[in-house]
Amino acid sequence: MCAADQRQILVETARALTRGRTGNLSVRSGAGFLITPSGIPNESLQPDQVVFMALEGSCPGEQLKPSSEWRFHRDLYLQRYDIGAIIHTHSTYATVLACLRKPIPAFHYMVADAGGEDIRCAEYATFGTQALSDNIITAMQDRKACLMANHGMLAVGDDLAEALERAQLVEELAKQYVLALQTGDPVILSSQEMAVNLEKFKRYGKQNEEN
Repeated sequence: MCAADQRQILVETARALTRGRTGNLSVRSGAGFLITPSGIPNESLQPDQVVFMALEGSCPGEQLKPSSEWRFHRDLYLQRYDIGAIIHTHSTYATVLACLRKPIPAFHYMVADAGGEDIRCAEYATFGTQALSDNIITAMQDRKACLMANHGMLAVGDDLAEALERAQLVEELAKQYVLALQTGDPVILSSQEMAVNLEKFKRYGKQNEEN
């Protein structure tokens, strides 16, 4: 896919994700990645405002400033070759749990979509810092999503469509977990059962393979 198409898809995804200036998203592109700029509301974002960053963190040419949280985007792309796109958002229920510093345990088998038997909560650090990026890298080990303490959540995918779908799923799981906690004590699936689910998720959605 050419960079112009990626820019358009990134803008459309940003508009579908949230209004205002909160959150950020990126997609791997060539020798670097495209990322939303700092301070531009998603609803008014234009493709030519999307920022290209090299993997060492530079922004060649005359461009807008990238999102202040570009560091964890860069570091995830550098360390995880399986990641093609990243979405960070302050969605309501995921942020509620993040502010409580609660991970999402295996109360539902769909937690396996995030790559493990829970969705971890990264330790708190000031937004836009290298410390925050380091904490996210730790929480994302062998995972495709995490919460961010007192901040929000993050999800990754092969492309922006998959990352968006996963971010929406994590928000739905967070909502279900919050409601379950209000009702009683959710029953947590065992590690053995989650191992079965994780194996099944490797083939989930692939039409030429049995689930």
